Amino acid sequence: MSENTETQKRAGETESKDDVVESKKPKIESCERYSVDNGTKEPSFLVEADAAEDKGSRHTMEDASVVLLDASLDYPGKLRCAHFAIYDGHGGRLAAEYAQKHLHQNVLSAGLPRELLDVKTAKRSILNGFHKTDESLLQESAEGGWQDGATAVCVWVLGSKVFVANIGDAKAVLARSTDGSRNHSDGVQVLKAIVLTREHKPIFPLERARIQKSGGFVSQDGRLQGRLEVSRAFGDRQFKKVGVVATPDLYSFDLSDREHFIILGCDGLWGVFGPSDAVDFVQKLLNEGLPVTTVSRRLVKEAVRERRCKDNCTAIVIVFKHK
Repeated sequence: MSENTETQKRAGETESKDDVVESKKPKIESCERYSVDNGTKEPSFLVEADAAEDKGSRHTMEDASVVLLDASLDYPGKLRCAHFAIYDGHGGRLAAEYAQKHLHQNVLSAGLPRELLDVKTAKRSILNGFHKTDESLLQESAEGGWQDGATAVCVWVLGSKVFVANIGDAKAVLARSTDGSRNHSDGVQVLKAIVLTREHKPIFPLERARIQKSGGFVSQDGRLQGRLEVSRAFGDRQFKKVGVVATPDLYSFDLSDREHFIILGCDGLWGVFGPSDAVDFVQKLLNEGLPVTTVSRRLVKEAVRERRCKDNCTAIVIVFKHK
């Protein structure tokens, strides 16, 4: 976990006239904390979340998203599980749609704990779920004759524990209140932007080493085999033999009253928004009393219409409302 101080990237102009698409109506549900000692439950916070997307100036939309406030499905256990994800497709939409449909189910099947939380078991289940999804996706893509790939950023909220997993260049940014001075001069609480994910690019030393060990190469412009901009992804069948993997980075933390919201975004969003900039933008809208659906839509609209994001742009805003 590190604070991102990257300079905001410049994006070219777009002629997109498409409307921002809402995922659905606002989703609001209680998430519950359970006592490890006696199993009693004490409601501690509410989770609100919604997604918005816009294809930017691209001809097609290759992103896919998931917003599930109660994602336990038919699996046993009392601990509520919420799940949120963005899959950013490249070469087509098929890999993103496959992961959208199958990853969470595979994580639950791999044994995501639903009672007293075991962090190691949870992380192992997420890791195994990623690998199982990629293996089955590769088999289906071979049978179907397609080679699409997709990056991913995913969040699971189990009780009061949050798990984050990512492959590729989609990011998760947490808004957390600071320890020292609590408010700006105007009385607004100071929130720090914490980047919870690490990008996987072929030019990074560890990624480059794995690629070269697999017999691949990184071109001068930082692309794997001179073509692919990321070094970890679902699918990308033609690049699997030269170092592309679907092994995610995993991170977890406990929710406290300092954590306010998380922004998930594909690289299109982060190409025109810096982490602190996005946190300030969302905080301002939430402080105005706007619902999370409106906030997510305005974030994407700002990225595409005002900041000229040319790429597909998808964002999920996850708000923790503490009681």
